[in-house]
Amino acid sequence: MSTGSGTGSSCEGGETAAPPDAAPAATAAPATTATRRRLVVAALMLSMALVALDSACVSTAVPQIVGELGGFSFFSWLFSGYLLAVTVTLPIYGKLADSRGRKPVLLIGSAVFLLGSLLCAGAWSMGALIAFRVVQGLGGGAIQGTVQTLAADLYPLERRPKIQAALSTVWASSAVLGPALGGLLAGYASWRWIFLINLPVGVVALVLLKRHLREAQVEERGRTRIDWAGAVGLFVTTGLLLFALVQGGVAWPWLSAPSVALFAGSLVAGVVTFLLERRAEEPIMPGWVWRRRVIAGVNLTLGCLGVLMIAPMVFLPTYAQSVLGLSPVMAGFVLSVWTLSWPTSAALSNRIYRRIGFRDTALIGSCIGTLLLAAFPFLPYRGPAWEPALLMLLLGAGLGLFQLPLIIGVQSSVPWHERGTATASVLFCRQVGQSVGGVLFAVIANATLTSRLHSAPPALRGELPQGLDKTASALLHGGGLNGAATDYLRHALASAVGHVYLGAAAAAALAVIFLATVTPKRFPIVEGD
Repeated sequence: MSTGSGTGSSCEGGETAAPPDAAPAATAAPATTATRRRLVVAALMLSMALVALDSACVSTAVPQIVGELGGFSFFSWLFSGYLLAVTVTLPIYGKLADSRGRKPVLLIGSAVFLLGSLLCAGAWSMGALIAFRVVQGLGGGAIQGTVQTLAADLYPLERRPKIQAALSTVWASSAVLGPALGGLLAGYASWRWIFLINLPVGVVALVLLKRHLREAQVEERGRTRIDWAGAVGLFVTTGLLLFALVQGGVAWPWLSAPSVALFAGSLVAGVVTFLLERRAEEPIMPGWVWRRRVIAGVNLTLGCLGVLMIAPMVFLPTYAQSVLGLSPVMAGFVLSVWTLSWPTSAALSNRIYRRIGFRDTALIGSCIGTLLLAAFPFLPYRGPAWEPALLMLLLGAGLGLFQLPLIIGVQSSVPWHERGTATASVLFCRQVGQSVGGVLFAVIANATLTSRLHSAPPALRGELPQGLDKTASALLHGGGLNGAATDYLRHALASAVGHVYLGAAAAAALAVIFLATVTPKRFPIVEGD
């Protein structure tokens, strides 16, 4: 979420020409040495690597974490809790960065993230680990939003694709290295090292930012008021909804008193939040974001993208280890192949959207994604590892055509003074999609596993683990199971992951519908402010 805001950075060198659609206040600050600029960019990339590597590593180590701490039916909160904290704080940190400066927000956010990492490494239960992941998320929101803002401060519009490409490379590299690193640490050391390795990386980034980032004086235009009531209301609404989804059908029946109370509480909180946002002078999410078809259509579409991404990110490593019998390292490689095709496809997408437009390019990518996700359940049981790897490689190519054209299209459809808010809405909706996807797919997987355990043949019921918490651990470590019981559990887990992928295919199909019906065929291009 980045716009020029009159808060320049003194580490930029030689960028004196303002982009055609930039306000005069966005002109770059005076130049200094190229070395200082490179050090600041390196610090931004390291900061982004903190959140990218951490999430990629954790997804691969889920079986080992559950095996030690238990709590299989709650493990999706390792991701949902983190993403919820990031999602709610993104717009808040954006406003703070505009009024108080980027540097203090990024430094404080990075420090909070590192504190959360240290606490995660010492977690003694699944509940404690989830709580400490939320602390990480409170810092991660500052890192993700403020790094994007600083990238816009450092470079004028025509040079921003260069820094965005560098940041995208960080995400792609982390997605490739993260699962392998997470697998190595989980398999040969301890999953706790996944969080401890954040500390040296984060300290280096903090030192570089503290020493070399010099912001120009923030313009005297008053302190931006933060819509704290709206932020709290959003957190309560989403938190109650997610808790109701993750516990419903597992801890209590869907139509029981706790489920009804949680859903009703979420509805009431949502109505109150809506009323508060209508009266707020500077709401977290302005109404015009949803009144414009281009932005509304892209927000809904990328929300679906966030949902479907959870299926491979969270469940494929568990499938590869528990069903295919791969090591944590090999499971990480099966997941990481999509990060080879995703950035490559995204980099080449401009050759397509310049000819057929932003929406139609995204339609091609979303249709490819729908077909590939729907094909996953038809893979042969315990087939070769190259088959899911090939699907992931092709899926990355489709999603590269899906995401980037829509983000560029939204940013090109608004003037400079609205670009930050429009970009924040895109990030917000994608993050909400990931939060909801993590919970929904956990519900699907838990329901499938529960059904299969209850319908097991009588001869196997005494051999099978009692409860969901022990399922993944029994497959990874044997747990005294005989061959028939092990094979039954693997079939059950394969069926659960297959149902998750069908749910992801449904989310991709919904994105196709939003693109075809809500998003206009042609995006308006704003040439000037």
